[in-house]
Amino acid sequence: MEARKVPPRKDGRVIIHFDYDCFYAAVFEAKNPSLKSLPFAVQQKQIVVTCNYEARRRGLHKLQLIREARRVCPDVIIELGEDISRFRDASKELYSFIKAYSWSGKVERLGFDEVWVDVTDMVAHNKELLNRHSLEQSFFQTSRDDPLEGFSFDASCIAGHTYPKDYAEKVAESDDSDDLTARLRLGSHLAMHIRHQLEQQKGYTATVGIATSKLLSKLVGNLNKPKGQTTLMPPLAAREDGSSNAIAFIDSHEVGKVPGIGFKMAQKLRETILQRTATFDAGLVYGGTKESVTVPDVRHHPNVNPNMLEKLLGGPGSPHDIGYKVWCLLHGVDDTEVSQAKAVPSQISIEDSYIRLDTMPQLLKELDGLAKSLINRMRIDLLAEEEDFDEQKYDADASATTPASGTLAFKKWLAHPKTLRLTTRPRQPLQPDGTRVRSFKRISHSGPLPTFVFSLAETVDSLADKLVHGSLVGMFRRLHSEKSGWNLSLVNLAVTNMAETAGDSKTANGRNISNMFRRQDDVLKDFRITEAPMPSGRLVHDANASTGDGSKLSSDYDAADDHEEDDGWDDDGGLDDDNERCGYCGARMPAFALVAHERFHSPVR
Repeated sequence: MEARKVPPRKDGRVIIHFDYDCFYAAVFEAKNPSLKSLPFAVQQKQIVVTCNYEARRRGLHKLQLIREARRVCPDVIIELGEDISRFRDASKELYSFIKAYSWSGKVERLGFDEVWVDVTDMVAHNKELLNRHSLEQSFFQTSRDDPLEGFSFDASCIAGHTYPKDYAEKVAESDDSDDLTARLRLGSHLAMHIRHQLEQQKGYTATVGIATSKLLSKLVGNLNKPKGQTTLMPPLAAREDGSSNAIAFIDSHEVGKVPGIGFKMAQKLRETILQRTATFDAGLVYGGTKESVTVPDVRHHPNVNPNMLEKLLGGPGSPHDIGYKVWCLLHGVDDTEVSQAKAVPSQISIEDSYIRLDTMPQLLKELDGLAKSLINRMRIDLLAEEEDFDEQKYDADASATTPASGTLAFKKWLAHPKTLRLTTRPRQPLQPDGTRVRSFKRISHSGPLPTFVFSLAETVDSLADKLVHGSLVGMFRRLHSEKSGWNLSLVNLAVTNMAETAGDSKTANGRNISNMFRRQDDVLKDFRITEAPMPSGRLVHDANASTGDGSKLSSDYDAADDHEEDDGWDDDGGLDDDNERCGYCGARMPAFALVAHERFHSPVR
């Protein structure tokens, strides 16, 4: 492959990216709609983590200090958002709502407020259903099995905005019948439908991007915020002069804004182009620079090519072939698949930030709080009801249930994380002039997750205490020496390396024995041999037959005539009229077997 060869592009997919508008604020607004018309912000520590659009209209913004926000907008309403459980639960609910529209199950979540959906199969199916002579009266089928479930739409136009903006005018003057354009049109109408249903049924609005890759769909959705959607239209492949809509679009971005190019990578690229360290903007709380280095600045630099990027960005811990992957991103090419929806998350992570954390008593207190949150989160995200558990029966019989176990004893783990990870972000020491060098570097240590955390018989407080003193303190000392001291601005706890337990999902390890036996019952039901009960009326009559020794035959069916319940026999399911009765024991059997049977009674004759 040539050093600067443009990577190939795969434009066969239709991918929708959903980004919930002001998600943290929207969670509060969903419970109290009156907040939507008021300036509203969510606070964590002394920072505004998000605010609604009314607050932004009045000058507030994310990562603003609380005191500054109150000065700019004195009537702002501020709610504490330290407990992220409400946001995590809302994110899971919205994820499930969007996932219900997917046929392929390719639905991937990024953080709390972003979701990708690959709708290629749905679009292809509905494209075949289009009536070319009546595109204005089209119907989009949203159910694979029910052709009547869906919505009406106009397939002759695109829903929402387009990139480039003048695309509609251009296609009006040309033949616009290519396959990719038709599929992106359908994808835009499906995105519009899901977006409207999300708002009507759940009360959340979203900004949406539609394109042929995860990279482009995420970026193009940012063009029309809030409550807007944008489709990146063809041509996407480079023309003879090297131009295309995809290239023109990606070239409008600063290199640090391209998904897949992280903060450290962006800094190295900036230093390469500027030949010095990019100056940070003192007014920014996190991760921006005063100087802008754009995608074309990097791509067109004479020394930049995939091999050079591999040497610059590669090294221990770097992804394989990172240079070529970044070269692809700089050309707007991303062939990453939307991940299959998972029954369990890839990891569970809890973190908190601090103004100053530099003593062991403080650390132990914070680790204990984080450990409790982590274990609670594991129980919420990774526990499921046993399918055979009868909660009403349990409540009636469990008068002696201990508070520690409760109904947890009748739940099962969907997955067992294998790895525990502790991450910290040390604060740099003060310089002689009293300033501090800003650092976003995190360090981490991982180890096996102790199995006792899966105990449902112990309280969360007890498990957290054991986890802190049995594992986390030792892991922390491997990261930070007490002799040299520390000052932390962030601590993160996470469980990773999920191993799904027995279940029905494709990613589950092992087999669910209870489900296996239930399926076996269904499969073998036509082949099972059962002993049919005697008809009630005849058994009552035969119970008085002599056994030959003066006793009477007993029967569990003596009182059968006292019940009106069906005993399971059909009208033609009685005893065969050709059968004969044994004179000794009263048993009925075919005549050809009666002679042999009576021989067993010969000793008592």
